[in-house]
Amino acid sequence: MASRLEHTTANNDKQPIEDSRLTKADGLLHHLYYGQDKISYEVIRKDKSRKLRIKVHPDQRVVVTVPMQVTDEFIHNSVKKRARWIWQHVQDFAKQKSDVLPRRYVSGETQFYLGRRYVLKVIVDPEQVAGVKLIRGKLTVTLTHDDSNASDGSNRATKVKSLLDSWYHIKAKTIFAERLAAVLPQANWVNGSPTFKILSMKKQWGSCSTQGNLVLNPHLVKSPKECIDYVILHELCHIKEHNHSDRFWRLLTQVMPHWREVKTQLDSMAELYLNE
Repeated sequence: MASRLEHTTANNDKQPIEDSRLTKADGLLHHLYYGQDKISYEVIRKDKSRKLRIKVHPDQRVVVTVPMQVTDEFIHNSVKKRARWIWQHVQDFAKQKSDVLPRRYVSGETQFYLGRRYVLKVIVDPEQVAGVKLIRGKLTVTLTHDDSNASDGSNRATKVKSLLDSWYHIKAKTIFAERLAAVLPQANWVNGSPTFKILSMKKQWGSCSTQGNLVLNPHLVKSPKECIDYVILHELCHIKEHNHSDRFWRLLTQVMPHWREVKTQLDSMAELYLNE
């Protein structure tokens, strides 16, 4: 869903209405109405941008990236023309977020691993070692004793979450190393094998330092391997193009021609994968 805007034809059931004066200051929110709904958007000007791009993020932010010389009037008119597409994506993300309930870490909840859903099963067995196992289609968490009535904060849910976090971290370390080795031959501009570390992040799947060191989000291991490959390739492209210029996107397209579809798949599940 969070993808570059495609040209679409707006329906006549709602018409965009101007609601703000045009300003040249970047970072300020501009507004218009689509029917009764207010659409706010941020304008970011970049020297290396060659075209106007509109992106709706999973947190429902609308960001318009444009070349430096583009006028505010052109930007505003472009957003108006695409108001229906923007409005629909904002609505889709809003509905997706409302459907995501905070986790209670109890039996019967859904957990994800490599793109598949697994039912969580929590058991208490003082004769076993506390831990997590994937058994017969269920993600089974074993506790050595029941802390559900504890009042010091170390209750059952806290312990279950802690065990799951550790399990995902271990799995992520192994899977990410495997996927990095698998896609690295495609990135022929990279010398040697980059190092990576695992860090839980709220708004990023990964990052790449100017030295070429990767950081990957352990929650990414909940997604299909193709999505993991996309994020790793995205970060490897930053080793050569440490920006989001047209050269960067062309490079990513060379190594993964269908990256837009994979990114859309990952974005559509982001709220569920990152839900804690």
